Amino acid sequence: MELLQLKYFQAVAYTEHISKAAKQLNIAQPSLSLTIKRLENELGTALFERKGRNIKLSSSGEILLKHVNRIFTEIENARMEIQSEEYQTSNTIRISISNSRFLSGLISEFICRFPEIKIQQGIAVKSQIMTSLKKGEIDLGIAGHPIHDEEIETCVLVNEDIVLVLPSNHKHAGKSELGLREVANEPFISLANNEEYSTFTKELCKNAGFIPKNIFEVDSHLLVEIIKVNQGVALLPISICKQLKLNYTKIADFSPSYTVSISWVRNKLLSSSVKNFRDFIISYFKDNYEIYKVH
Repeated sequence: MELLQLKYFQAVAYTEHISKAAKQLNIAQPSLSLTIKRLENELGTALFERKGRNIKLSSSGEILLKHVNRIFTEIENARMEIQSEEYQTSNTIRISISNSRFLSGLISEFICRFPEIKIQQGIAVKSQIMTSLKKGEIDLGIAGHPIHDEEIETCVLVNEDIVLVLPSNHKHAGKSELGLREVANEPFISLANNEEYSTFTKELCKNAGFIPKNIFEVDSHLLVEIIKVNQGVALLPISICKQLKLNYTKIADFSPSYTVSISWVRNKLLSSSVKNFRDFIISYFKDNYEIYKVH
């Protein structure tokens, strides 16, 4: 069993498609298929269940993937220790987040404190963040709701209050509290390109006994404009409302909150730069706790 075989296996496991994995690895598809077949023969078991062009991990494959991820984590740990020993540890931090607002307000302060640090930031959904962490493509990930996986360590940053945003001329504007069912027939404005949060707000409405009538799906900047011209209501995190000075009211029948968490690979050796950034983020959310709560 060779590391190259395991790397090929890992790529196929995450793409669930031989040709896509071959393209990603920049090798010929027959060569990749042969490598996987030899690995299966060596282990004496099928690693994938094949269904037409698509494949998925077998129970044996799931076991192997878990260990393969650990192997490559240990190799990365060895590389980091060697670089540290030679005073060549990289100052680059790779982080992926599911919403850009999670770093808003703290990134400039961190850079001023650590000007030598370089940050590579991407946007991805929680499932992609989890995969990128396991594959070693990123050091840290921030997403709504914790990642539950035995290979991932997660720390909850905040449980942010969600409030109901109303147009200034709305009949209920000015009320300190309002039941969510009171706006069941109102047009709703939702955030575009944020599947996690959209699913979360739809579930809130479902629990209140209705399905929201979304008339606009826009980014946060356009959402503010639409609200200000009195075109609908929205469910938003309190920090956004405070920042943009929006009219909002507390949801009376229950107190919904949206969990934001930071994650990294369990037992992976993190560089001092990554640890500093992780700890800084955790401290920032703790120190600014009031921003994320309704007073």
